[in-house]
Amino acid sequence: MNAEQTLERDERTVAVENASYRWAAYFFSYALLIDAAYRGWMRHEAAWDLMALVVLGGGISIYYQGRQKTLGHGWGKKVALIACLAAVIALILIKGRILR
Repeated sequence: MNAEQTLERDERTVAVENASYRWAAYFFSYALLIDAAYRGWMRHEAAWDLMALVVLGGGISIYYQGRQKTLGHGWGKKVALIACLAAVIALILIKGRILR
């Protein structure tokens, strides 16, 4: 065996594969968000099942990174800030819908 036959996967191959998985996850998350928004605004359907998939996907990612101890400093504060901003936006949207 020569060196080319024994090296089928190196660090670059693994990094490219992981990057492709990340892009696929981004695509599916945003596609689900767009689909949920479309169902809610255009078809007036509840899309909580799709939103739950998006949130669950993010939760799985955070859980895995937490178990592997790869989360950066201050990630909890950032998540809390984003959750508060999302809650404020949701309240504004709900209040606007109620007042119509």
